[in-house]
Amino acid sequence: MSLLPSSSSAGFLRGLEINEAISQSFQSLKQLKHIHGALLRKNYDQDNYFISIVLRSALNFGDLCYARLVFHQSREPNVNLWNTMIRGLISNDRFSEAVDFFRLMRKEGILPNNFTLPFVLKACSRVTNAGVGVSAHCLGLKIGLDGDVFTNSALVCFYAKCGFLNDAQKVFGEASDKKNVVSWTAMITGHVEHGRFREAIHMFWGFLGAGLRPDSLTIIKVLSACIRLGDVRSGEWIYDYLTENNLRENVFVNTSLVDMFSKFGNMEKARDVFDMMPEKDLVSWSTMIQGYAFNGLPLEALDMFSRMRQDNLTPDCYVIVGVLNACARLGALEAGERASKMIDRDLFLENPIVGTALINLYMKCGCVIRAWEVFMEMRVKDKVVWNAVISGLAMSGHAMLAFSLFGQVEKIGLKPDGNMFMGLLCACTHAGLVNEGRRYFEGMVRIYSLLHTVEHYGCMVDLLSRAGCLDEAHRLIVGMPVEPNAVIWGALLNGCRLHRNIQLAETALKEMILLETWNSSNYVQLSNLYSVSQRWDDAASVRSKMNIEGIQKLRGCSWIEVDGVVHEFLVGDETHPSTKDIYSKLKELSKYLKEAGYVPTTEYVLFNIEEEEKEQSLSWHSEKLAVAFGLISTAPTAVIRVVKNLRVCGDCHEAMKLISKITGREIIIRDNNRFHSFTNGFCSCNDYW
Repeated sequence: MSLLPSSSSAGFLRGLEINEAISQSFQSLKQLKHIHGALLRKNYDQDNYFISIVLRSALNFGDLCYARLVFHQSREPNVNLWNTMIRGLISNDRFSEAVDFFRLMRKEGILPNNFTLPFVLKACSRVTNAGVGVSAHCLGLKIGLDGDVFTNSALVCFYAKCGFLNDAQKVFGEASDKKNVVSWTAMITGHVEHGRFREAIHMFWGFLGAGLRPDSLTIIKVLSACIRLGDVRSGEWIYDYLTENNLRENVFVNTSLVDMFSKFGNMEKARDVFDMMPEKDLVSWSTMIQGYAFNGLPLEALDMFSRMRQDNLTPDCYVIVGVLNACARLGALEAGERASKMIDRDLFLENPIVGTALINLYMKCGCVIRAWEVFMEMRVKDKVVWNAVISGLAMSGHAMLAFSLFGQVEKIGLKPDGNMFMGLLCACTHAGLVNEGRRYFEGMVRIYSLLHTVEHYGCMVDLLSRAGCLDEAHRLIVGMPVEPNAVIWGALLNGCRLHRNIQLAETALKEMILLETWNSSNYVQLSNLYSVSQRWDDAASVRSKMNIEGIQKLRGCSWIEVDGVVHEFLVGDETHPSTKDIYSKLKELSKYLKEAGYVPTTEYVLFNIEEEEKEQSLSWHSEKLAVAFGLISTAPTAVIRVVKNLRVCGDCHEAMKLISKITGREIIIRDNNRFHSFTNGFCSCNDYW
């Protein structure tokens, strides 16, 4: 059929005019309809060439109703016109309608060509319509399209996307000379999306062995497989390969590398990749911020956030989640609230992930009431949100409130998970509620058919050990169906320290050293135990072994936020600009403390030295330095919030109770185990910690 509808001279000229007009890109739908009207007036409305142009333009404008009208006015649509309609529907994310059009096409007796099937298979994979996809495959075999490279790639994509990996592998294997980047990437993607990460990495090795150059999608998918497997070796090899072959120019590839190294805990490498990126988008910054936050480097996360703001980038909810988690770890309430105001309040109330981050901030800064208010306002509360509140209440010592909230969870029919029971068991531990702990621990299996994890056993051992049920705790460890880890033995060891059971403590420590020979806290706890019992020679022996093995004790570190700035203090720190005033304040406090009857608990000092030296050593603990700085730097009525990386020692705990009474200040200290809210000479933990 001629492209021009008339063989007469006049008709030929009119055809050329219309062809020239219609071949121009349309500026608006109105202009398109004007040209379409001209076609109707000149009786060219049945010319499939002109109709396809009008149809394609209508679909590009997104006017699907008009496109359908144009298509159905054609009395004899050819395969190209059907292809245009199917492709246009897919471009407008109308995958089900595209499949329906293919069915109609077959009903009309039109055979597909090598352009039809790739479109149809793509639509079938998006709506998981395996039946039509398989029928299309059979039809392709009958009409000889199995040798077409585009059809073959589409088939691999279809089967892989639908989870039929064996069928995808069969089609892929049969096309030995027709494999391209698309089909290889489809196979890799299919394996990743269906949890076969090791196979995806092996596919990538085969891809490179075929001499092909991966595109950004292939690289991103195989890196995600490395992340999910925790395969550091393969991930680093891929990084080296990308560097050697200059494949690190793409911002998405670089961001995936940053994410991979962050997930592997190698923030130094992640920072190197980030700093060398020629282009950085918001996702790149977000990945770095969240990487620092979740790898225990909150100060670096906040510094990265500050740099991002200097680049005039507006944070999204993912950035804010990372910032809030960093602030929560530092107890930086002011900085966290300032960051939270950078996005719409409704996001916190509608997005459970963002809302949980804000609840977590308030809970870890000791603002339980504010956390509760956010929780009550939230419009969407999933299991993670409930867990965050229950765990926060547990850490803050509000065991009964945590139990009450769990009752509401049961009432609304939400099935609790293992994390929720972790919060409940922690609440029992902090409050010394042994019977309640036993009830929840047993109810996990008996009522909810949940399996006990190592973490649940750890909570139960901690609860029993603190309460003095050391033999029962030891029996629980021995009878565990899984091997106990160092955390579980550490919980028993802590109970032995509290109740001065040196024999069982030594048993626990031997197990811990076998599991974690590098961990200094194992040695320090035993040395503390010997010191409390005044077994100085044994304590010195432990310290000597640490020196021989090159094991360094983790230094106490505390953080306090003042005027939006986080200040860090180490034990005996003299590097802070206000050091002179801080130690002057400590000296002043020491005088008032002694007048109030305070006697330093020198048994917590590891060394057999003179009492005066022990007292001086205790006064330099990092939390005391942080509190002294807070007292001289904040308003007389301001709450002092301190976060410490280690557990608060007994001497500091006693001192803080008196300091809160002497100064009239509320002092909140969050150590690596729980909250201590000191007010008027009392602590929220009721001295049970």
